[in-house]
Amino acid sequence: MQITVEKLKELLVKSGQVPEKNFQIALMESLSTKKPIDWLLIEKGYISSGNYGKILADFYHTEYADLTKYNIPLDLVKIIPELVSRAQRAIVFDRDGVTLSVATTRPDNYEFFKLLEKRTGLSIKVFFTTPMNLENALNMYKGDLGDQVKKLIDDLKANPQNEENIVKLVNLIMEYAHDNRASDIHIEPMKIGVSVRFRIDGVLHEAVIYPLEIHPRVVFRLKIMSQLRTDEHGAAQDGRFSYKQNQISFDVRVSILPITNGENIVMRILSESSRRYNLEDLGFLPEDLKRVRRASEKPYGMILSAGPTGSGKTTCLYAILQILNKPTVNIMTIEDPVEYAMEHIQQTQVNLTKKLTFANGLRSIVRQDPDIIMVGEIRDNDTASIAVNAAMTGHLLLSTLHANDASTSFPRLIDMGMEPFLIASSVNVIVAQRLVRKICEECVKKHRLDSAELEAIKLNQRIAKMIEVVVKRKDFQNIEFFKGEGCKRCSRSGYNGRVGIFEVMEVTDEIKSLVTRKATAREIEIKAREQGMQSMLYDGMRKVIQGITTLEEIIRVTES
Repeated sequence: MQITVEKLKELLVKSGQVPEKNFQIALMESLSTKKPIDWLLIEKGYISSGNYGKILADFYHTEYADLTKYNIPLDLVKIIPELVSRAQRAIVFDRDGVTLSVATTRPDNYEFFKLLEKRTGLSIKVFFTTPMNLENALNMYKGDLGDQVKKLIDDLKANPQNEENIVKLVNLIMEYAHDNRASDIHIEPMKIGVSVRFRIDGVLHEAVIYPLEIHPRVVFRLKIMSQLRTDEHGAAQDGRFSYKQNQISFDVRVSILPITNGENIVMRILSESSRRYNLEDLGFLPEDLKRVRRASEKPYGMILSAGPTGSGKTTCLYAILQILNKPTVNIMTIEDPVEYAMEHIQQTQVNLTKKLTFANGLRSIVRQDPDIIMVGEIRDNDTASIAVNAAMTGHLLLSTLHANDASTSFPRLIDMGMEPFLIASSVNVIVAQRLVRKICEECVKKHRLDSAELEAIKLNQRIAKMIEVVVKRKDFQNIEFFKGEGCKRCSRSGYNGRVGIFEVMEVTDEIKSLVTRKATAREIEIKAREQGMQSMLYDGMRKVIQGITTLEEIIRVTES
């Protein structure tokens, strides 16, 4: 018998683990989407998986098993058939002599555990695990993606008209990408076959290759899912669809582009869990976090997030919006596309066929009595002009900007035709950022530089000087760095997840004066450094010394 909502509320809300408002939000979404409330509470970041697991384990008078910390042999998993395991919400994860350790979300399922004891002839020790932990472990039944695809291809050769296998192939690619935390799927036709690559933690990894002759059928299937024109092969098309798998659901943004070998497909996975960041979780230095919070507390002005595509700019703005999202304010956005729905925020998506651009959408939004506005991107003069005027007339406006760093954001806006004095009067803070991979916590180990690495650093004066500034010493020989050895959890890469490196420029009176007289980006940067701004390289090097990321990763991201 599953725990009741009332009992769950008593355990989590009355104990102070989850605010009642957040519990109610999760409950309402659970009722409308039929998703379990415990899954939503963890997915939305209202409580950590570990805390939830320990609280519920205490309630059931059992122990908590964090399955991410176990390297579970496949022969143990298969002791319970997959269909039974999914139906009973239980999986075998360890064995000690004649005792099987079983993790479950239903520790009071006594009848099933008695039957399991009888069938195996072994004693059963029951552990509680979280729904997400269990779902990830159940993915082990799928086996290797390459093997699965090979079986489907062999079936297609034997029965070429079997469209069901094309559906299964597309579903396999989607599920494996999601299970491996991929942000993007690249399906690329080549002369020798079609390469499927997953972007994981910002880096592309080839997952599988399938024959070129079945690619048109894969494209057709994805166009059907995305509601795109199936008879159009010579023009670019963009679409979107929702994918549902067991208790996991995510949106997918699709881009199809004709190339010399066929149609190239890139899909962005818009997972619900990927937007649930608090501002404190993004990796800001304490002093930078204070600057961003000060800017967000102002009633008007602009907060800009600057960086290249894929640097986490939108995630940063969503994290700020979570702080600002209160019943007393009206928040409206214009985005391209609306990647994640946020409660109590009115979100509008750009639609070029309906002539709903950033500029036109922003014009309409300012007539809707907003207190706070988010513009997905400032990319032209019209949008920049309306955004600046809105920021100067009592609105707090958040937006992204393509710029290399904080100081070059000002020339970028001037190039769009904005008057320098208007920019200086409206911008409160600029957050420039990149994303770096985090060292896997399961296989992290200390590491000292060898002679070749030391020599390479000495040749890179920029890196060498920054290490010296951060560690306050010139001898790097005995400095302890960190790296991941590679394990099952991180797919042997040594990395798991990403974190931001930032530079935050607060627009002071001195910087306003420089902007007004069209000072160079270098002059603005020097003044900001004098006033305490730290560079992205400095922030990155701090994270290297703290064991969050590696020296190689900082060099890769900041030197490119």
